[in-house]
Amino acid sequence: MQTLHMPYRGAEMEDLLGHSGARAFICVDRLGDHATAEVAKALRDRLPALVHVIVHGRAAAGAHALADLLGSAPAPLPAPPAPDDPCLLMYTSGTTASPKGVATSYRPFLNNIRMSVGEFALTPDDAVLSAAPFSHLYGICAMHLALNAGAAVLLLPRFTPTDFAAAIEAGRATALFTGPAHNAACLAAGSYDGCDLSSVRFAVISGAACPPELAREIDDRLVNGTVLQLWGMTEIQAGAYSRPGDPAELRHASAGRASPGTELRVVGADGGALPAGAEGELQIRGASVFPGYYNNDDANAAAFDGDWFRTGDLARIDDAGYLHLTGRLKEIINRGGVKFNPLDIEALINRMPLVRLSAIVPMPDPVLGEKACVFVEPDGEGEVTLEAITAHLDAHRIAKNKWPERLELVAAMPLTPTNKIMKSKLRIPAPAG
Repeated sequence: MQTLHMPYRGAEMEDLLGHSGARAFICVDRLGDHATAEVAKALRDRLPALVHVIVHGRAAAGAHALADLLGSAPAPLPAPPAPDDPCLLMYTSGTTASPKGVATSYRPFLNNIRMSVGEFALTPDDAVLSAAPFSHLYGICAMHLALNAGAAVLLLPRFTPTDFAAAIEAGRATALFTGPAHNAACLAAGSYDGCDLSSVRFAVISGAACPPELAREIDDRLVNGTVLQLWGMTEIQAGAYSRPGDPAELRHASAGRASPGTELRVVGADGGALPAGAEGELQIRGASVFPGYYNNDDANAAAFDGDWFRTGDLARIDDAGYLHLTGRLKEIINRGGVKFNPLDIEALINRMPLVRLSAIVPMPDPVLGEKACVFVEPDGEGEVTLEAITAHLDAHRIAKNKWPERLELVAAMPLTPTNKIMKSKLRIPAPAG
């Protein structure tokens, strides 16, 4: 089964369906003003492998109605799948490059789910609510955690702060699976104010780096529960996460410890393992790691060091085994031989009153090789200036060679379906003249 995020439009859908060779496409008839079924039918004319368009809702000529198929005589079931048969084909978010097809088999997928059910102590008495869509691995895993525990799955057609808070109350949710952006939106909208959160045992935050102060604020609102953080990727599912009994300071400022059946290590530029506390590239191996990218031998060769998967994340692991993510290897900026990670600087800029989101990317420089350019999505009517940003960084004692030297304002940041900023889409305009 291949999943596609519903807001995808024709060109994005065509690329992914063409790569996967999908034979059937199941969709709703419309999503807002987007005629999904009509687009799918048009794609069928351009994609030789795509034969069937199956529509939930009104099916026009040339498409099958899902309701009609469900009401027809059942076909004999095929032979049960083997543990190493593929079960999911999902495409990576592509924040720094083109998406890659992650072909996950039943063995790593169910290993991770079944062992995590025990770590989260999920039971049939729980009710699980995911803010992440079921077209994304995070949402799929949340659903399967509930199903494997015999717990209830609370359905949310589409995330909005108001609907999410209402679903918590109406369903007496005990386990929440969210991202930093979901929680920030709920706080900004006031949706948690007056919301009865007493049923919640834990709220997992994942999908992007979570500022400790955001985790702390959500924790303070959970009168009977705790905030947990989780680090994962489409390729590995849940690689590390907090446990309910972990100290608050570690639940707020780390991604927890390795998930059952997996090992984590941090390596240097030479590929050698680094000691506890040292920063380097994070690698993982074990029960939940995927077999490889679909039809992409070059990507597979680059992604693995023996049985260790190269995540591309920068991290350090402390003496107690807690994972502290510090950035992305590909996002390091090399300014005249001084390399720095923009993640902490972005977090500081995001705390400015007139800034909604920021992203720092390298820009070429004939003398230093690279300098930093910051893209900002303003929040409000006031003016954001480079001078105000550098003064803010100076006040927080950030070294001057890490300051951005150019500012670009954008009306809206390009985001993945899971609200990660797509830095590959941020273009630095050529100098005038």
